[in-house]
Amino acid sequence: MSIAPDTAAPGKNVSEEWLLQLAHQGADAVVIAGPDGVIRFWNEAAARTLGWSADQALGQSLDLIIPERQRRPHWDGYAKVMASGETRYGDQLLRVPALHPDGQRRSIAFTVTLLKDPAGAVSAIAAVIRDETARWNEERELRQQVRELTAALALGRLATESGAAPA
Repeated sequence: MSIAPDTAAPGKNVSEEWLLQLAHQGADAVVIAGPDGVIRFWNEAAARTLGWSADQALGQSLDLIIPERQRRPHWDGYAKVMASGETRYGDQLLRVPALHPDGQRRSIAFTVTLLKDPAGAVSAIAAVIRDETARWNEERELRQQVRELTAALALGRLATESGAAPA
């Protein structure tokens, strides 16, 4: 990591403060969980995006936001990452459902970063998250329209091939 020191205040690294401000005040949700999957950091954007306040989320398992049927694959993968210190998703945008306290599912997209201690062991996993529920719903609607148009075209083609006029 490259952080230029603040030359106006020798010995004080303002850039670290900026990074903390970014993590706390950025528009994207930032969630950090320890090796045990317990939530250690939850910014204001996480509260807005995922619906749980920091007081409700901190100290809780990530199961707070993981739908029941995704938990087994999530925890299997999480354990593998913690044991190996590597993730195949380091530069990929992941899209998954998330639980909201109102009982509804949200569609979220996120990237993960492995946070390591000085010895190089994974000490936490950070996720930067966006709510993509509106985009996902729009895409679902478009896919449905494509299916309907494809079916209508096929129906028209069948009717034309059989010599009947399309309905």
